[in-house]
Amino acid sequence: MYRAADDRYDHMKVRRAGNSGLQLPAISFGMWHSFGDDANFEDSEKVMLKAFDKGIFSFDCANNYGPGAGAAERMFGQVYRRDLKPYRDELIITTKAGYNMWPGPYGQFSSKKTLVAALDRSLERMGLNYVDIYYSHRFDPNTSLEETAEALDEIVRSGKALYIGISNYNGKQTAQIIKYFKEFHTPFVVNQASYNMLNRAPEEDGTLKTLAKNKDGLVAYGPLAEGLLTGKYLHGMPDDVHVHWSNNFVFKNGKDKVVKKLNQLNDMAKHRGQTLAQMGLAWLLHNPTVTSVVTGASKVKHLEDNLGALNNLKFTQDELDEIDKIVKG
Repeated sequence: MYRAADDRYDHMKVRRAGNSGLQLPAISFGMWHSFGDDANFEDSEKVMLKAFDKGIFSFDCANNYGPGAGAAERMFGQVYRRDLKPYRDELIITTKAGYNMWPGPYGQFSSKKTLVAALDRSLERMGLNYVDIYYSHRFDPNTSLEETAEALDEIVRSGKALYIGISNYNGKQTAQIIKYFKEFHTPFVVNQASYNMLNRAPEEDGTLKTLAKNKDGLVAYGPLAEGLLTGKYLHGMPDDVHVHWSNNFVFKNGKDKVVKKLNQLNDMAKHRGQTLAQMGLAWLLHNPTVTSVVTGASKVKHLEDNLGALNNLKFTQDELDEIDKIVKG
């Protein structure tokens, strides 16, 4: 029978989302990749429990994570029922709805019917009465933001979620929906966005500024740019490399230029006593508006390597300027 490590909170850095009551570990455990029906359950269980033993008490799911919609939630539910249920009051469990969940017009986006139905499915799969954060996974161009915000507010009032988040909303969309959340007194806390040293979209489109102004937080997913910032491609990049749509633009001037930038960043990381991946995570967390970064790990070693980033989160202004020069050059 699993028993969590007694020292699980001794070394984890915990960060608050703006001025809300929501607190998250600096690193959250993401189940976007490598978790689902095709994964080895024992291996997945091992790394998830090791994460909790290391102070990672936030587990991030979505209705469509798989492969196969619902697969990652089902796996999380198995581990939760078998090992983590006694620790429910310590856990932050999050899920999202909006991307390709089931056939028909209500299987995606952010109408009231979609958001309510998707959460009911998620709760059943995970064996939960409520989630801690429920996200609208993407902006819906065909549904009014007022309807989406009202639906999320009613979900909180129903007791099925404690806090509300949005994901993949740009700065303008974030500002607009926050107005409704304030009107409804909805406990909105974070926008989860693709953000890393190479992908500066949340800086450029005003998302970070809007969140900081409203005392809300940003949760960064894809912090290592789908492996680009892991050191995996320092000696070259194959023609068939694939990254998330939010990072595709980095190849606009060719892969060779990307490899050159990665090596320059890697040299900086060495001077800091970090791996490239650790510096990438630390760079995100130097910004106080970033509440947590979501990383997945299929092996305990990868998890422990990522946690090493927390040993040095400080950057000099010269270092920050040099990173910008490399990335934007």
